[in-house]
Amino acid sequence: MRVLVVEDEERLAQSLKRGLEADGFAVDVCADGANGLWMALEHPYDAMVLDIMLPGLNGFEVCAKLRRAEVWTPILMLTAKDGELDEVEALDTGADDYLTKPFAQTVLVARLRALLRRGSHPRPAQLEAGDLWLDPGARRAGRGATEVELTTRELSVLEYLMRNRGQAVSKRDVLDHVWDEHFEGEPNIVEVYIHYLRRKIDAPFGRQAIQTVRGAGYRIDELGG
Repeated sequence: MRVLVVEDEERLAQSLKRGLEADGFAVDVCADGANGLWMALEHPYDAMVLDIMLPGLNGFEVCAKLRRAEVWTPILMLTAKDGELDEVEALDTGADDYLTKPFAQTVLVARLRALLRRGSHPRPAQLEAGDLWLDPGARRAGRGATEVELTTRELSVLEYLMRNRGQAVSKRDVLDHVWDEHFEGEPNIVEVYIHYLRRKIDAPFGRQAIQTVRGAGYRIDELGG
């Protein structure tokens, strides 16, 4: 399996290369973000090891640009010690996993093999249906250039619908995935939130993205209405 290592610390980069090659990987190494981005766009890598602190483009920028270009190569991002905020941003930007420096080579290899088992299927950081978009990490949504203010619960309902766009989901499905096990209200609460969403993301734009499917529940139109 072919891996791209983007790391500007030469000793660490060469150590990673030697260790990965000893475990049977084919390894390319790059020392800056811009070249790392170019290589990842030009070659069909099976996985990437991407540092955050890089000359030129940082790791977050490289990851975000790859995901916007619909390159779904699994990315293991290297974060600094005690970099909890880095870890959050790494995952929200589209990375699949992170590893805090310093780390053991055996752990790196195990993480990479786990990512390879998952494959390179699409997993965008931002959900889209036509011009309707939702960024789960930033908890923001909107249509085109217009951001729409939604409550936390409205965002959660919309996220579930968009993750299943094109498919009908029942009220029970929505309840099971958006409300916790202690919810004791009526299932019709889902209808209430569907009404709220339609009033905010559909009506002002002359759209009908959220469709009622008789006997089945609700569905987000894949084209955003």
